[in-house]
Amino acid sequence: MTQPFGLHETLEVHELLTFKNLGLTKSFTMRGFVQDVELKDLLTADVERGRNFINQLQELVGDLDE
Repeated sequence: MTQPFGLHETLEVHELLTFKNLGLTKSFTMRGFVQDVELKDLLTADVERGRNFINQLQELVGDLDE
């Protein structure tokens, strides 16, 4: 079976997944400390976008591992 991506590309996807997880954790944590409603809304939206992006990356990694 032919791999659609090389090893370095697969590792880059894993690195991106780790980076996005860190950003999601930071936004989620900081959201609890923020008093400004507008900033809290921005962080909440960032958390949602981050979760969606991470889910897409995990699907991609799962497809690569098969």
